[in-house]
Amino acid sequence: MQRRSFMTAALAAGAWAQGPAAAAAGPVLRRTIPRSGESLPAVGMGTWLTFDVPVGDPAAMARRRQVLERFFAAGGGLVDSSPMYGSAEQVLGELLGELPPARAGGQLFAATKVWTPLEAYGEVQMRRSLQLWRLPRFDLLQVHNLLNWRAHLKTLRAWQERGLVRHIGVTTSHGNKHEEMARVLRSERLDVLQITYNPVDTSAEPLMRLAADRGMAVVVNRPFDGGALLQRLRGRPLPGFATELGASNWAQLVLKWELAHPAVTCAIPATTQAAHMDENMGALRGPLPDARLRARLSEAFAA
Repeated sequence: MQRRSFMTAALAAGAWAQGPAAAAAGPVLRRTIPRSGESLPAVGMGTWLTFDVPVGDPAAMARRRQVLERFFAAGGGLVDSSPMYGSAEQVLGELLGELPPARAGGQLFAATKVWTPLEAYGEVQMRRSLQLWRLPRFDLLQVHNLLNWRAHLKTLRAWQERGLVRHIGVTTSHGNKHEEMARVLRSERLDVLQITYNPVDTSAEPLMRLAADRGMAVVVNRPFDGGALLQRLRGRPLPGFATELGASNWAQLVLKWELAHPAVTCAIPATTQAAHMDENMGALRGPLPDARLRARLSEAFAA
């Protein structure tokens, strides 16, 4: 996708360790996972579509490596994937193995999912994911789109007891299965809810509040409405109050609007472009909008 970017010439390719996201002043915004008390950077990274490329394609792999490098250089932690995402897990494993341990090993919060209707195949799939990521354990395992969630949650809890996963949760997206999700949140003790939330689709807010009341972290997927929101905002001038929030582009304003919701723990935008990653990670710094500025941002998005 194309974005209107206000980044400076310091975005020169190859200088990721000295890039603008890494050099930006101020602390990184972090949020706490209530169940464990662990904090993580409030902007993570998704891999749906963006990392589903052939491992044998050097050009494609080089672009994804640069995206990952910029992500970690800017203080990122949570990387989210799924067996449903084609080759994404294999690509991640290959690239994470190439990155300096201080970047990937020290900061990575590895999150993936189980996605199969077959209870017996769930653990097989999860072990395969560990092999692809080249990890001894996951930080977060989730039941993808609630597919056979009753059976898979049993396996996830068994893995949690054995130390193969630290946090467990459930996901849905595109506004689907909200009624079923409400039943799951009320009946199960979970660590994380992942759900679609953005200025175009706010239907998840009741579930987000329920999850927070139940002591769960909330991870936001599709924060840019699959890129469509940024497409519509492209070329429009930023509101004058953007400078109050330390925001230099629309991507940062959208992410700050989402992170200002009290239930949101982390948003996971996806991209194939290092410059866009720099823009996304810029949302980790500077103030978030208060209720007044968040309302004005809502008006700007609606326009």
